[in-house]
Amino acid sequence: MERACTVRRGGTATVVAVVLVVSLIAVSSSVLPYRQTDEFMARALAIMSTTPLTDGHNDLPNKYRSLVEDRVFQDPTINLRVDQSAELDTDIPRIREGKLGGQFWSVYVSCDMQNKDAVRATMEQIDVVYKMVDKYPDVFRLALTASDIRTAFDGGRVGSLIGIEGGHQIDSSLGALRMFYKLGARYMTLTHSCNTPWADSASVPAEHDGLTDFGREVVAEMNRLGMLVDISHVSEETMSDVLDMAQSPVIFSHSNAYTLCQNPRNVPDSILDRLPQNGGIVMVTAVPKYLTPSAVANVSDMADHIEYIRDRIGVGHIGIGADLDGITDHVVGLSDVSMYPNLIAELFRRSFSDDDVKKILGENIMRVLQENEVNAQKFEQRQPLESTIYPQTTTQQKECRSTN
Repeated sequence: MERACTVRRGGTATVVAVVLVVSLIAVSSSVLPYRQTDEFMARALAIMSTTPLTDGHNDLPNKYRSLVEDRVFQDPTINLRVDQSAELDTDIPRIREGKLGGQFWSVYVSCDMQNKDAVRATMEQIDVVYKMVDKYPDVFRLALTASDIRTAFDGGRVGSLIGIEGGHQIDSSLGALRMFYKLGARYMTLTHSCNTPWADSASVPAEHDGLTDFGREVVAEMNRLGMLVDISHVSEETMSDVLDMAQSPVIFSHSNAYTLCQNPRNVPDSILDRLPQNGGIVMVTAVPKYLTPSAVANVSDMADHIEYIRDRIGVGHIGIGADLDGITDHVVGLSDVSMYPNLIAELFRRSFSDDDVKKILGENIMRVLQENEVNAQKFEQRQPLESTIYPQTTTQQKECRSTN
């Protein structure tokens, strides 16, 4: 179970319990006039018309799985061309209103599938993304590179990338990792809320003190391929081990600053301070419990995290990864894909420059993609890594597997 963030008082970390009614009163008196037309909103809408907002994390494919068993074409329940706000944070009218330009669609499957059918389920989730692109070709365009995002955006479509949200989904197989890359996956989160046999998660007690030797090979192979290494969800030790060896910029696809919200899913200063050398970015997320210890979070809280990261390591290391359709509690002012302009308007209210905002919107993540692509070309003479972790090591795995 992931914890709410804490604040430090007198050197002691104390969980802040806030009565919801009191929080709502406080928020109602402090939040910004979301959706109000003003000079800052006008600037936000203008800049988002020329720079593709590229979000790092949206769980719509998993909604297709949970609601309609992955049926994009044959179940009319989800019709993205009309309002889906009763069930979803994402549909085409709201995508257009929010000026979404690029999206990493998360192809997530539960940790309960680890050592069982995670690979098959991941392939089915990737298939959902392909089916979305096929069903709505005027809205979505498959994107495999940074330039694909720009091409899609210039053509009025959303560049659609694929991100695997958990290393358990490759079943400790470098061969599966390579095949997922060939299918279009352009990042993998090294863990979700469970440890893998080769990396520790932030959500459960550690087993490996970070990465194992095989985990280092996973990172090395991702660098060779040009697949972004995503270190959201992982333990601080895993973060550090990745930064010790990564040869290409990494991402946090949906995390915030630990100093402002002391949840283990967030990024501590010791890791933030290493990102400039690596070139990586933190894609700030719209998950209330990763933003504030209060019961309610708003867009101003998101801007606080962006501002903190900018002041500490520079605006070149920030993106946006809202985690929409992957959360039950929402940020006031960014509760669905139509509301991104609220956040951008708030940054302008805080005197962020046009150049700063362009970087946060999409230029930073496109730079990271490009650097991974360029490095992969440099590494193309390297042979694929072929280490294995055979599954016959625990009773559970023996029950679920055949022998090699």
